[in-house]
Amino acid sequence: MNHSLSPKALPAARRVADKAFSALEHFLHIEAVSGIVLMIAAAVALIWANSPAADSYHHLWHLPLSIGLGDWQISQSLHFWINDGLMTVFFLVVGLEIRREIHEGALSTLKLATLPMGAALGGVVVPALLYLAINGTPELRAGWAVPTATDIAFAMGVLALLGKSIPPSVRVFLLALAIIDDIAAVLIIALFYSGGLDPMGFVIAGAGILLVLAFQQIGIGSAYAYVVPGALLWFGLLKTGAHPTLAGVVLGLMTPVFSRASLESPLEIARRAVNDVVERINGNATHLVQPVKELREAQRDLLPPVVRVQAALHPWVAYGVMPLFALANAGVSLGGVDLGDSSSLTVMLGVLLALVLGKPIGVMLSTWLLVRLGWCTLPEGMNWSWVALIGCLAGIGFTMSIFIASLAFSDAGLLSAAKLGVLLASAIAATVGLAIGALVVRRARARG
Repeated sequence: MNHSLSPKALPAARRVADKAFSALEHFLHIEAVSGIVLMIAAAVALIWANSPAADSYHHLWHLPLSIGLGDWQISQSLHFWINDGLMTVFFLVVGLEIRREIHEGALSTLKLATLPMGAALGGVVVPALLYLAINGTPELRAGWAVPTATDIAFAMGVLALLGKSIPPSVRVFLLALAIIDDIAAVLIIALFYSGGLDPMGFVIAGAGILLVLAFQQIGIGSAYAYVVPGALLWFGLLKTGAHPTLAGVVLGLMTPVFSRASLESPLEIARRAVNDVVERINGNATHLVQPVKELREAQRDLLPPVVRVQAALHPWVAYGVMPLFALANAGVSLGGVDLGDSSSLTVMLGVLLALVLGKPIGVMLSTWLLVRLGWCTLPEGMNWSWVALIGCLAGIGFTMSIFIASLAFSDAGLLSAAKLGVLLASAIAATVGLAIGALVVRRARARG
């Protein structure tokens, strides 16, 4: 039987490893770090795609990867599995964040949600109109939605770089705005960037949804059990012609915000299981499997599924899925972007100006109108300087903007131009946001 030991009694390697893992865990929970990792991945992709090894970059993402069972199989490129497969997990986390905010966060009441909803609406409409004003031909108009999205991780990471002087209301407002932006982006993808819909796909997707509901009704709490119905939903949406990543949003919105119902609270079950383990150990019993199993299930049910699943997936998405997506999609070959071609130039400029100028103008104008009309008031601790900072950071489109660009343009030249516009705009928006934020923070500190 194990006995407690003093820290010095542990092997030196174990003590060093424990300290390293503890420091790593703390490091991974710093919001700014995920944004930095994302920037590094994008920079690596950009350098790689423009280096002498550029052919290996493009060849890697076109390698076929097959998944099959017997005679049935799906064979797609590695790029497809990242953009249409792994990004489903990203959208699942987005759906979970939306579900939590609707339940108990910044979107839980109309009063709380009205101002960020209005700001987000302005931040969607104004950039889209600005883009369309520059790009009038039918082929180029397809990219109108590229500058409408805000990258949550990147924007929140830049905000975190400004330190702890940021009022909590500013962080909550930016988070709510970015989440509403994501809702708008999901709706845009579903309505404007999905192909002809195959009815059979809806049958398969519906079967996946019914299976999720059935599992919830009979009280299955393990997240792994929902992989199969989730895969059914994903495949069904793929077959319909809708973008399969929307399956992640659907699953996120269906995730319960309360722990599963039981005759006894998880805390009581955990207490009884711990007492049972102690009694068995004191009685020299070796059969501990049953109380340990009860303790594990009680520990799982202490947190509602929407919190537990999001907490489990967030590190994988922040440090795995999103950097991998950036690595696979941010590699714009500058030699392949012909800015001498008027179409490529206007697409790049349209995306760039819409994100850098359209986003802050839309966010600030809509916020000012709502406050001016007396429908809303600025949250406590916020002033118009903070609103300007939020508007600038909302111009960091990155992940979602690149994702929409890949759906909007089939022409390689136009797609590269749109991606270049997103990368430049996100870098400029982050830089301007940091500069404005540093100035506002300095003034706030000077005021006391």
